[in-house]
Amino acid sequence: MAHVNRVLRSINDEAALRCVDIFLRPDGTIGFEEYRRDVEDGRGWFPVGGHSSRIFHGESAALAAAIGDVPWLRRVVGSP
Repeated sequence: MAHVNRVLRSINDEAALRCVDIFLRPDGTIGFEEYRRDVEDGRGWFPVGGHSSRIFHGESAALAAAIGDVPWLRRVVGSP
């Protein structure tokens, strides 16, 4: 069976065209990724951040890193 990450938190931008997912890997580590979607493209969300391989040992650490690296996220959730 292929590994499946479990999304712990998904945060959308104001227009719901970008999101950041904080996820739990099967090995117990935490990660995050930024995604975008185009309304006219029904295929769904596409990763754009290149962050998914980064490893964190807690959800709050991943969120703090995401806030530091994804500019629009600061507007949505504020500073850590």
